[in-house]
Order: sequence, then structure tokens, then C-alpha cells
Amino acid sequence: MSLTNTWQALGDQNRRQILDLLKKGDKAVAELAVHFKITLPTLSHHLMVLKAANLVTATRQGQQIIYSLNLSVFEEVAAEVYNYFNKSKKLIKKKYD
Repeated sequence: MSLTNTWQALGDQNRRQILDLLKKGDKAVAELAVHFKITLPTLSHHLMVLKAANLVTATRQGQQIIYSLNLSVFEEVAAEVYNYFNKSKKLIKKKYD
């Protein structure tokens, strides 16, 4: 997992909205598309960015591709952010001790 890719993927409001929709359950592209005023190719691009950052997974069910949140990545990101700030806190404390 690349934290840089994750932050870049989360940097777009449309992608954050996709993640919000997927929090409520797995969805096909058509189910997601009704919530946006963007073209299907643009929606597909956003989904590919989220998939490349491992924030979502895609599973083919017949003719449809169903998207789901990849919760393990969110746990990894939370742990990395916590560790980053915990290290920074220790360095600051050491500097002023």
C-alpha cells in the first residue's frame, strides 16, 4: 500500500462521495452513477483511482461489476497516520526535554 496513492485518491470530493455511498453497502456502477452529474467514463476513472489505491475492490457478477470498500486499507492508513504523529510527538518531546 502506498500512503501517497491513498491520500491522492482521497483528495477528490467525487471519490470521497463514492466511498460514502459504499459505506452503506456494495454497489454496481449504475447504482453509483445516479448520485453524480458526471459521465460514466469519468465515474469509471474515479473508481479505477480508488481501486489502484486499494480503497475499493471490484467483483464481477454476470454483466455487472460490484464495488466494495476495502476496510483493511483504512485500518492500515489509520495505523500509519497514528504512528506518524506518535513519532512526531516523541521527537518534539525529546527536543524539549
